[in-house]
Order: sequence, then structure tokens, then C-alpha cells
Amino acid sequence: MEVKAVLKNAGMSAQKAGLVADQIRGLPVGKALELLHFSRKEAAQMMKKVLDSAIANAEHNHGADVDELKVSTVYVDKGMMLKRMRARARGRGNRILKRFCHITVKVSDS
Repeated sequence: MEVKAVLKNAGMSAQKAGLVADQIRGLPVGKALELLHFSRKEAAQMMKKVLDSAIANAEHNHGADVDELKVSTVYVDKGMMLKRMRARARGRGNRILKRFCHITVKVSDS
């Protein structure tokens, strides 16, 4: 059985969140939670919340044993982009792109 949790429009770029996703892919959930707890990256805190949600979904909805779960799939997709302008010299402007992403975590018992 595979259970997932999704966080949409997380306030960071997909590239930054993808670095953390690569670290926990394929790990048992206990080890993944420990790694995320002690990580210094901002994306780790968001990833930990999504992983906690996926574990709770598996336990509550499907009666899965938490000790047997592992992170089967983690992927990060690009989300929306807010386009902003910053004033520059001589009356010009530069575009600033504030990027968002969607984080999906799937856990399974096999």
C-alpha cells in the first residue's frame, strides 16, 4: 500500500527543495524524520511536515504500522511564480521571480 501527502505552493524554489528530497528518498521513515529534524536547510522543515502528514495518513486511513514504513517516492514540481519589479539606475527596472513549488511524499510498507 502506498500513501501520499502533498504540499502545494511551498514558498521556495523547486531546486532548493529538491536537494532535501534527494536526501530522504528510499529511507525508513524514522531515519528520514531524524535527518530532517537536524538539517539546517529551510526546506527540511517543510519536508518534515509533509512526511509527518503522509505517515499520519497511512496510520489513520489504512492502519499501517509506522515502524515498517519507508519513503518510497519524493518529488518536487515547479509551482507558480510571482513577478515583481525592483528599481534600478536611470529609471530602469529588473524583474524578480519569486518561485514556488509543490512537494509530494509517498510512503509505503513494502
